[in-house]
Amino acid sequence: MSRQVFLYDQPDRFVAGTVGLPGRRTFFLQAIAGSRVTSVALEKTQVAALAERMDELLDEVVRRSGGSTVVPAVAPTEAADTAPLDTPVEEEFRVGTMALAWDGEDQCMIVEAQALVELEAESEEDLAEAEERLLQDEENGPPMLRVRLTGAQARSFAKRALDVVNAGRPPCPLCSLPLDPEGHVCPRQNGYRRGA
Repeated sequence: MSRQVFLYDQPDRFVAGTVGLPGRRTFFLQAIAGSRVTSVALEKTQVAALAERMDELLDEVVRRSGGSTVVPAVAPTEAADTAPLDTPVEEEFRVGTMALAWDGEDQCMIVEAQALVELEAESEEDLAEAEERLLQDEENGPPMLRVRLTGAQARSFAKRALDVVNAGRPPCPLCSLPLDPEGHVCPRQNGYRRGA
């Protein structure tokens, strides 16, 4: 079976969003172009890492160009996207690995999210070889979402993604673990339940 690749070149919309209540949220990346919608699930930490790394890469592009680039220094307010994910959210796959690159010729950010794949191997070396073969196999590899974004789109994506990550449960002022509405067992209070 050939590899399924969802390609979006400067989509109408590319956002991170969630489904569910804080503490039980499922995180998604969603790309939309016309009537095409692709949603892939991933972990909260993956969303945060993608947004932070995207901002760092964009900052580096601005720094290397001496400020003479199409990349804005901050997310443009007119490009802010605060709308919820398009529904129904239908998961194409769960993300395993992600990659970012800056295409200097076309002045755009390339985001790749590849499906999580379970590999079985006899040893660590066999596992490493299997992973390498899988990553290099353009025809038969796991499903992948590839999105090309302008600098402004990338900045807006990163800002919204960080906002989504930070919109979860508030942290405990003592231990920084997330507080549930009914409180939590705080290790700094020797296990006593603390209210929200």
